[in-house]
Amino acid sequence: MHGLINRAIQCFLRDTYGHPLWSAVAQAAQPGLEGFEPMLLYEPGLTDRVIDAAARLLARPRDTVLEDLGIYLVSHPNVQGLRRLLRFGGATFVDFLQSLEELPGRARLAVPDIDLPTLELQDHSATEFTLICRSAIHGAGHVVVGLLRAMADDYGALCLVDHCGSGPEGERISITLAQAGFSAGRQFELARATPGGTR
Repeated sequence: MHGLINRAIQCFLRDTYGHPLWSAVAQAAQPGLEGFEPMLLYEPGLTDRVIDAAARLLARPRDTVLEDLGIYLVSHPNVQGLRRLLRFGGATFVDFLQSLEELPGRARLAVPDIDLPTLELQDHSATEFTLICRSAIHGAGHVVVGLLRAMADDYGALCLVDHCGSGPEGERISITLAQAGFSAGRQFELARATPGGTR
């Protein structure tokens, strides 16, 4: 598993629950583990052990921990780079959904060996969608559920997102768009402000 993915899990646990919790999770997953280097590769089983240890120590279902991770990846101030990458997917939430299949390829332009979940969007109508998620991480679809809920808020869309279980094709996520312009959403500009107020 790519270190960037493991590092994201580490940062989520540390930023949300504090360093002592992260240290306890790391030791439970692999004695002697202190943290992850973003550009190294790790055996996939270690990622699952970290998630399982976090769920056990937090006394929360694994799926809930993964959904919270997805929300963190969009909403926490320490990871605004990912939010910007996702917002480049389009001006509306539906545009963003339509761009999800391209996300792993866009990520590999920056990090060639990163292995993000494969996403396939199925349109049933202008407001009803199914997203198929395939990943080496068990339950990665729950991360996507959290991410989608946070992105709906980011766009100001009223949207119902539910994990519908797994099948031979992958994990299935149901998306129902109730109202595209439900609220103002969070401010976003394509160009970052630079010191002195110039672009």
